[in-house]
This record gives sequence, C-alpha cells and structure tokens, in this order.
Amino acid sequence: MKKNILLTGGAGYIGSHVTNLLIDKGYSVTVIDSLITGHKSLVNKKAKLVISDINNVKKISNLLKKQKFDIVLHFAGLIRVEESVKNPKKYLNNNFNKSKIFLKTCCENGLKKVIFSSTASVYGNSKIPKVNEKEKVKPANPYAQSKLLFEKYLLKISKTHNLKFVILRYFNVAGADIKLRTGLISKYSTHLIKIACEVAINKRKKLVINGSNYDTVDGTPVRDYIHVSDLADIHLISTKYLLNNGMSQIFNCGYGKGFSVKQVVETMNKILKRELPISIGKRRKGDIGKIVADTRKFKKFFSWKPKFNSLKLIIASALKWEKKLLKINNI
Repeated sequence: MKKNILLTGGAGYIGSHVTNLLIDKGYSVTVIDSLITGHKSLVNKKAKLVISDINNVKKISNLLKKQKFDIVLHFAGLIRVEESVKNPKKYLNNNFNKSKIFLKTCCENGLKKVIFSSTASVYGNSKIPKVNEKEKVKPANPYAQSKLLFEKYLLKISKTHNLKFVILRYFNVAGADIKLRTGLISKYSTHLIKIACEVAINKRKKLVINGSNYDTVDGTPVRDYIHVSDLADIHLISTKYLLNNGMSQIFNCGYGKGFSVKQVVETMNKILKRELPISIGKRRKGDIGKIVADTRKFKKFFSWKPKFNSLKLIIASALKWEKKLLKINNI
C-alpha cells in the first residue's frame, strides 16, 4: 500500500528535491507551503499542494482529519543567518513558535512520526576537526538557536506523546537536481556557491569574501558541502527507517570534508577556465569560522554511500541550474 507523506516547505530548495525523490520512489506526497519564500513552480505536479502557513491550526487539522498521513517531513522555516542576527524575534516566531504549534496539531491528530530539518549551526564554533552528534551544542546565531529550540521541543514531546523522530543536522547544502527539475531560487541568497554562480553568469558584478582572517587553512571560512540530491537520499532512507518503526535518532548530514571559500572559488575558476572577480569584505555577524561533519554514525547505521561527493560536481550542477533560470525568465 502506498504510504502518504506530509511535507512542509516543499516549494523550497531542499523540500522540492525530497518531494521529487519520494514521488520517484512511489510515495504519495502532500506539500504544505505558504509560498512566501517558496515557489509553486518547484512543486512536483504529482504532489498535492496545500497553500497554508504551518500555524494555521484549523486548516492543518482539517487536512489531517480528511487524510491519514504516515509521516511528516518538516522543512518549513527561515534560513538566513545574517537576517536572524538583525531580527531574532522573526526567527524565533517562524522557526520555533510556528513549528511548535504545527507539531502539536500533528500529535493531536495522530501523526507521530517526524523528520526535522535542522542545522549544523547548532554546534557553533567548534574547535574539534570534525563534530559528531554527541558534541556539545552552542548555537552561534539566532537562526541556529531557533532550530535547537525545536529540537529540544521534539525531544520533550516525544516522551509525552509516544512520538518518534529523526533530526537531520545539515551542513552546507549545495548543487541542483542532475535532471534540473529543481534547484535554489532566491533573490537575496547569501549562499556562497549560488552567489559564485550568479557572478559567473553576470547576474552579480563580483563575489565578496566575508572575512579573510579566520583560523583556517587560508583565512577564509571552511564548510562541509553536501550535494542536495545526496541529502534527499538521506531523507528517503530516514523516512523508510521511521516507517519501519525505527527509534528516534539525530544524524549529521555532510561528507566529512571541509573546503574554504577560496577553495570553492578556485574550483569554480577551473570549471569556467577564467577567474571570478572577487573582493575581501568584513566578517558577517553570526558566521562560523570552520565546521566539518563527522558522518560515521549515519554511514554505519545505514551502510550509506553518497553518489555526488565531489565539490566540482556540486558547483557544476548549481551553475547549470543558474543558466536554466536565466533562460526561463531572468529569476
């Protein structure tokens, strides 16, 4: 029997990739998205789209009463670190308060299996080479704090409502669907690889490196990049795990290898066979100097091997997506 998946934020970057994969694998998917930051064009036509905010209790309750769902994948939320520093209350409300209301509504209607889209930013400025899931959490910005608050709420409510969850702590997600069905759309992106791609196709004049005096290999921030399609696969595996009555777990999502901003730019230059125009700017508030995942837990738990573990492939797929957007309507 086909399993019914409820997925919030399915009109967004990661949510749309996961929706496509779930539908490719034969699942029935209902997407909830307010379309405030999401894009209807990214939602798979085989998915049912419910346009709603996640804290609309009446609308969500009616949906859950009309249709039985086996699991919910919760992606909806705001993601810009710099914005969260400037407006922490906005992030507390959107990423924690609204999610709390949504989860309560799910539990009251018998939906008690949850996969939550969290972030590696909950670890803050860790000084160890690779952070594992047992590392002490110390959020470096309000965005990370809002995600951690919901993680803690999930843990609390799981004990009182017999809820099972998988929390996925994303490191830096990048790239685009190899078939170019979906990708990242954002007019105000702070994502390094997207910005580099926009500079490459002349949508931006130059790439600004925010800080060159970090304690890293070349002074620029270091991140662990994971291809969005591999991340979608992690969600598929986690979905199967919970549907088969798996116990609650927390997993890091990355490749376990860090690349600096300059190394990303150098890789882009090799793909383009020319140099991107760059400049050095000031550090941004809330930014982390270096963070790399210890991914042994997920790999061992599921004998998982990534399919797209290549910075060059990640950047090349993102660049192809940006070129497609340029052809469509100059988004």
